[in-house]
Amino acid sequence: MAVTIKDIAKAAGVSYSTVSRALNGIGAGNNENRQRILRIAEEMGYMPNQAAVSLKKSRTYNIGLYFSTISKMSSPFVLHDVLTGVYQVAGSHYNVTVKGIDMHEPGTLNPSFFDGIIVLSQKNEDMLFMEEVYDKQIPMVIICRTVFFDAPNVTTDEAEAMGKAMDFLLESGHRKICIIEGNPTLDSTKERHKGWRASLLHHRMDPESIPVYQGNYRYASGYQAANQILEEHKPTAILCFNDEMAFGARNAIYEHGLTVPDDISLIGFDNWDMSGYANMQLTTIERSMSEIAKEGTRVLLRRLDEGIIDKRRIYLDNRLIVRETVKNLNADKKEGL
Repeated sequence: MAVTIKDIAKAAGVSYSTVSRALNGIGAGNNENRQRILRIAEEMGYMPNQAAVSLKKSRTYNIGLYFSTISKMSSPFVLHDVLTGVYQVAGSHYNVTVKGIDMHEPGTLNPSFFDGIIVLSQKNEDMLFMEEVYDKQIPMVIICRTVFFDAPNVTTDEAEAMGKAMDFLLESGHRKICIIEGNPTLDSTKERHKGWRASLLHHRMDPESIPVYQGNYRYASGYQAANQILEEHKPTAILCFNDEMAFGARNAIYEHGLTVPDDISLIGFDNWDMSGYANMQLTTIERSMSEIAKEGTRVLLRRLDEGIIDKRRIYLDNRLIVRETVKNLNADKKEGL
């Protein structure tokens, strides 16, 4: 097996960006350290990958992070977690420039400014921007959604994840369930919608029997939708498409003189930082945006630093986090026998 920059970095005890710079004579750096890296590379029989060499010409060490406009995103906390993940992997070796796709003027993308671009995409309109990146031959990774595009995707199976949430409610004995969905234009909403419906069908229930209310992934919309639900129905559980709306729903439930989970069970999605805090230990689906961003950044840097072109669709696992907001109605039935 051919020796890679990663192998040399491990042997030298440095990052592979440091090895890359040493092998290509980029920057002044520590000459003694550079000579040591070159010696290790020679001893290990390293042969430069010609594809990698061509990619390293005119390097800027700038990475672009382009995202769907915050007002259209499922939560502003998504961008925070993604930024954290990108910076943790890119470290101090790359500058990260953050921009909104909606603010981009088509045709103005300068390929000489970025070594690569990470696209945090949540809506179909982003495809025009991705096509421009691709046409200008800028290495690109797409995160947070599956796009059938000639570039690597890193995301999670949100339909399967929301199916897990509905499965848990049904297996806990709940049948009077209401749902607060998110912005209908987002892929996240569409995938999560598919997930809870598939779960109901699996349990031989009619998805059309479930009342669905529209939210927009913000606290206020969860609060408003829950108020409407409580005026029109008597649910034993409310399934929210994200944790922020679940927190809004919780306050509406309390204002109606009810409690969570004794009167109404509540479940969210994302495992928001606040979900395990305060007086509501929220049961939720963990979708680690930071881990998605880290993996996406690793894929991009492997291409930039080693010439390894990876066009896979990478799905990271979602996990059901069971806390204290879902009541097991089956247990109550057994106690009543």
